[in-house]
This record gives sequence, structure tokens and C-alpha cells, in this order.
Amino acid sequence: MKKIFEWFVSIAIALLLLFIVRTFLFLGYVVDGESMEPTFHNKDRLIVNKLVKSFGEFDNGDVIVFHANKNADYIKRVIGLPGDTVEMKNNKLYINGTKVNESYLKDNETTDDFSTRTIQGSKSDVIPNDEYLVLGDNRNNSRDSREIGFVHNKDIVGKVSLRYFPFDDIDINFNSDK
Repeated sequence: MKKIFEWFVSIAIALLLLFIVRTFLFLGYVVDGESMEPTFHNKDRLIVNKLVKSFGEFDNGDVIVFHANKNADYIKRVIGLPGDTVEMKNNKLYINGTKVNESYLKDNETTDDFSTRTIQGSKSDVIPNDEYLVLGDNRNNSRDSREIGFVHNKDIVGKVSLRYFPFDDIDINFNSDK
């Protein structure tokens, strides 16, 4: 009987720890679609760090997962932070007037011109507090801020920290050249 009780306690503790980790720390995520190619491919398996949302802010170039609507989570790259001005002109990205190198894009990738002001729901030239401008790395095949508007901080699940599958593509660095 003592052995059964010990097993029960061990399993209960393991389940409690699993609940805590999944709820507050990390979450598994499977990429659905091609909007983040060439960085991520359909069916890539990732670990999303939920803790970073509580203790830090996101940076330009971070890859995040967020609730796009009640039924879907999206994975996109943070391009603009609260207070930033963003402009895409002649296939070149400018953040606060400074040209940004986007080495994560395919060589032949083109992006139509846009600015912070043209984002759906925008009332200003700057990104509002607690909101982010996000774009997919596959710009011609991505539902992102150009279509859905800014992403509010409350909708962000966390930052992608690790790709663990496929095994030959294990990686931890998805940020832009900073």
C-alpha cells in the first residue's frame, strides 16, 4: 500500500509540474502554413517561451506566436514596437527612418509599399502603446499586420525559443541581424 501511495504522489507531482510549465513557462507549437518561410516550414515543431512576456519586452526581429482570433494562433516576426514608425518603400524596410537589413527574407522576396499609417485601424504615424507590427517572412503569402492590423500585447502567447523538429533543423536563433 505504501508503494502505491508513493507512485500516486509522484504522478500527482509530475502532473502538477507539467501543468505549471505549460501554463506559465513554455508551450509546444506546430507551424501551420508557409507564411514564415524560409525561417520556418509547415509542420516545424517549436517551443514558445511564455515567460518572456511577463519579464521582458519584445525586440524588433523576435519571432512570436499570438492569438490572431478565437480559433487560430499565428507565428510572425516583430517588425515594429510601440512608438516606432515603420515604412516599406521600394522593397526596403525603414524603422524610425533607419534602413533595416532583413537577411531572413528570400533573396527575391518583394514587399509592397506600406507605412504605419496604412495599417488597418491605425490613427497615427506611430505604433500605439502595447501594440506591435508583425510580418511574415514570406511576405507574398502571409496574413500579417498589413491585413489584420497591429497585434496587442495581451494577444501575444510568447517568443519562439527553439525549433526541435525536424531534427536536422534544430535551432535557437531566429532574430534579425542585430
